[in-house]
Amino acid sequence: MRVYLASTSPARLMLLRQAGIEPVVVPSQVDEPAAVAAAEAEHGILTPEHTVQLLARAKAEAVVGTQVDGAPIDGLIVGGDSVFHIDDTVFGKPHLPELATERWGRQRGRTGVLHSGHWVIDHRGGRVRGAAGATAAASVTFVDDMTDAEIEAYVASGEPLEVAGAFTIDSLGGPFIERIDGDPSTVVGMSLPTLRRLVRSLGVEWTALWNRPRAS
Repeated sequence: MRVYLASTSPARLMLLRQAGIEPVVVPSQVDEPAAVAAAEAEHGILTPEHTVQLLARAKAEAVVGTQVDGAPIDGLIVGGDSVFHIDDTVFGKPHLPELATERWGRQRGRTGVLHSGHWVIDHRGGRVRGAAGATAAASVTFVDDMTDAEIEAYVASGEPLEVAGAFTIDSLGGPFIERIDGDPSTVVGMSLPTLRRLVRSLGVEWTALWNRPRAS
């Protein structure tokens, strides 16, 4: 069965590949700030959990009806989103070097929570048959001896600019993380155990999604 990833996140793509799934990437083109602003105008300030769930669902639903290689989507659509929460402040992607630098100066030696939202749409047969969503969270503790020079070098690498919380655990940012409490894949960008439960709730066995050849 095919999986359609409604995200351009390299980390989510890598996670699925490592789990034996080669998804079809279908960018969702969701205006995330506008979606959050509209929801908050109606419901008030969103919690981190509600924010990531809102955006994960919006991304998945945005590609419903899309054709891939001239054919309707036939399989499972997966949307995901992540934010980092520390000191009652929610951080998405910093985008700008100065913001990433400020965040690292604030979070070194401390602990925050990475929230990941998931939304799966059963689109077998080219139509919506059902959907399921859930959030997951993991606590992240950063090393307390990260120097200003290390922060400067890490930000200059460009890696932290386009990831929630301005850090990764699976690349250059890994050595600056002391401890993860919770499912590590949540911090990468998508909780694989959570995704498995959602897939099975829609009547699909997780192993039916394996379509990548194993390395010999």
